[in-house]
Amino acid sequence: MRLLQRVDHLDGRVARRCNRFARHPLVSRFFAVVSRLGNGGAWYAIMLALPAIHGYWAWTVSLHMMAVGLVSMPLYRVLKQGAGRPRPYRRHDDLLPGVPPLDEFSFPSGHTMHAVGFTVVLVAWLPAWAWLVVPFALLVAMSRLVLALHYPSDVAVGALIGALIAGASLALVPWLPLPVPV
Repeated sequence: MRLLQRVDHLDGRVARRCNRFARHPLVSRFFAVVSRLGNGGAWYAIMLALPAIHGYWAWTVSLHMMAVGLVSMPLYRVLKQGAGRPRPYRRHDDLLPGVPPLDEFSFPSGHTMHAVGFTVVLVAWLPAWAWLVVPFALLVAMSRLVLALHYPSDVAVGALIGALIAGASLALVPWLPLPVPV
């Protein structure tokens, strides 16, 4: 129990430090836009664009990304409801939420989970996309902290779950190591 209290204390301290950046209007607006794009819009646009850019075969990549999202979502919902952890701005009066949350609870970060899961799959299939999606996934994770919607542990666990689900899905794809057209 003592370990959880220490993690919770550290989470609160880091959440306060991250949220200080949101006090600058340009920073707050920037991360609000990143967060909104991380709601799914950017990822859906990429999934639709892949076949137009890379040809018909890229539907496989898009469908693989969608499958990771569909597997992640129920697990995410069960964990959110089970943990019932309030969002940082609800527990700490000195934190300012940058955008309205999509749901009530904090743990784990679904935005980060999906961003990491989609990024792992996309980069495994098409490494040339890494320059775009890796920084975007990192910004999505950062947005959750800056906007006081998640604690660092929420983001870390969301990233871990996304990476594990994507990694497991890649292990099920025996043809992935074959070179794919870029």
